[in-house]
Amino acid sequence: MTDTQSAPARLGWRLALLGFSQLLIALDYNIVYVALPEIGADLGFTAQSLQWVISAYAVGYGGLLLLGGRMVDRLGARRVWFAAIVVYGLSSLAAGFANTPGLLIVARAVQGAGGALLFPATLTLIFIGFPEGPKRNRALAVWGAIGGGGLAAGSILGGLFTDWWGWESVLFVNVPLTAIALLVGTKLLPQDAPAQKGLRDFDVPGALLATVGSSLVVFGLASGPDAGWTSVQSLGSEVLGLVLLIAFVLTESRSRSPLMPLRLLRTRTLSVTMAVAFLFMATLSTGYYVLTTYLQPVLGYSPIKAGLAFLPLCIFSMAAGQLTAPLLNKYGLKIVFTGTLVVNGAGVAATALGMSAGGSYWALMPGILLWGFGGGVGFTVVFAAAGMGINPMEQGVASSMASTSMQIGGAVGLAALVAVANHGIDYDAQPGPTPVDIVDGLQLAGVIAGVVVAVGALFTLFFLKKNPTPPEAPQDGTEADLLAAKGTPTAG
Repeated sequence: MTDTQSAPARLGWRLALLGFSQLLIALDYNIVYVALPEIGADLGFTAQSLQWVISAYAVGYGGLLLLGGRMVDRLGARRVWFAAIVVYGLSSLAAGFANTPGLLIVARAVQGAGGALLFPATLTLIFIGFPEGPKRNRALAVWGAIGGGGLAAGSILGGLFTDWWGWESVLFVNVPLTAIALLVGTKLLPQDAPAQKGLRDFDVPGALLATVGSSLVVFGLASGPDAGWTSVQSLGSEVLGLVLLIAFVLTESRSRSPLMPLRLLRTRTLSVTMAVAFLFMATLSTGYYVLTTYLQPVLGYSPIKAGLAFLPLCIFSMAAGQLTAPLLNKYGLKIVFTGTLVVNGAGVAATALGMSAGGSYWALMPGILLWGFGGGVGFTVVFAAAGMGINPMEQGVASSMASTSMQIGGAVGLAALVAVANHGIDYDAQPGPTPVDIVDGLQLAGVIAGVVVAVGALFTLFFLKKNPTPPEAPQDGTEADLLAAKGTPTAG
């Protein structure tokens, strides 16, 4: 049920809280990057195992998103939001106190799991609190601006905190932030309807298959650079994960109350959005890697200076996010989605092409401007599109489907294009690679990333409708699933 009875001022504060929730998730994508050298030296990580500080979060987040979305739909967005905030805060506290590599990796995985619950709960609270149309577009613009800017701000804050207070501070910062969120949330978030209980209705087999299958795929992709792409750990995990995901699809087609109702894929807007989200995040992840690698190994920036170098990208992203609502209201989803993908891809490619072995940071600014604008609008548009034409009772699973595509796309794109960037370069050789060698690889990876997102623009141009059909009146989720199983048309 859409919550539209609150006073405008209260809705404004509620939206600020939900944007703050998204900021927590967005910051942790990038905040630990510039702290990695200090973490490795302090805890005794090897050069190969240090990547797991990043990858463990991706495994927990990407593997549990679908389950998180279903929990939101079955148990209520408010309940799951509070549980997620608690998990996020406690795991961040444990990560900051970690004194061994294993403890930090486990804590980061749990932190990712908290993010996988927090994300669909936050987005569902926006969808049920603001009716589809201009009001929801404005709300999503604020949420997306904070999320898109938070991705860039993570690098800035990571550099500052690491330089001032040590690597632990990039993790401890979440503890007071989550405590504030809990206190404010008790006053601002709407009460949930009674929870839909019962293991039979929760699709436990589907939950296990989706969670383990997605986790294995992400684990295999993250293991590739360390264990080798054809190793049992990497390739074996990916193959087993894909087998489990195929089994998940078969299970969902027979379930009376599926974790991911397959009929949702017949909603063209959602299915196209999932494909485009995969490509969009592949480009975004590659862009951050390319820029970070150029600033530190090539230009020799310190962690704090490298973090501050992301400030223009952060500003452009947040400013662009505020333009999303008026753009959607004036031009419609198809035109805005297509245009933002083109601009984003051009920006990442131009940033890479602006690099040179003895170059200047200012040569990157035209590309960063385009990249920030396209990324700020694109992040919001992805999730605005994912919820269009979807029953309000299934907004949680729809947003999680789109976000899962983003996470897997980010892992696939980053793994593939890092391999492109490093092809033929031996970092262990004496002497090491020259700046020219590194820049050549980064430029190639950046240009390919731009081409990848251009493919996404073709998807939106040819397959999206200009004005997607609004959802039908809300139905009970279980009843809708039963009707779909019998072949009766449902929303979307």
